[in-house]
Amino acid sequence: MSEYPTPEEHPETEADFEARWEALMAEMQARFGKRPDLNALLLLIGVQELGQGVTTFTKEQKQDLMHIATCKLFSLSGHYELERVDEDGWPHYKLLRPVPFANLKEQERMLKWHVLEYFAQED
Repeated sequence: MSEYPTPEEHPETEADFEARWEALMAEMQARFGKRPDLNALLLLIGVQELGQGVTTFTKEQKQDLMHIATCKLFSLSGHYELERVDEDGWPHYKLLRPVPFANLKEQERMLKWHVLEYFAQED
């Protein structure tokens, strides 16, 4: 999919979207013992994409991991692509086209949609 889908392009109702999100949250809560927020999910995805296992990260590294996650998520809709992996194993993405401007609520929904797509690929 080359673009974040509009409701017209992606016929999922808001109720269906929320149901998918709640199912993912229940799965994450069962897996980790507590319900994660969006930032925790971004950190989890960043750690997964880094592929170096669970370790202790500095605050700056955690911010970098969340950036990796955001780039990975938006690569699913063609906004970023993996450019290279550096000598320390950290992925670097390049922007292909800007992510559409959105207010905070729309940004959160876009991120949630991409998170759902990311975890759907794992199944």
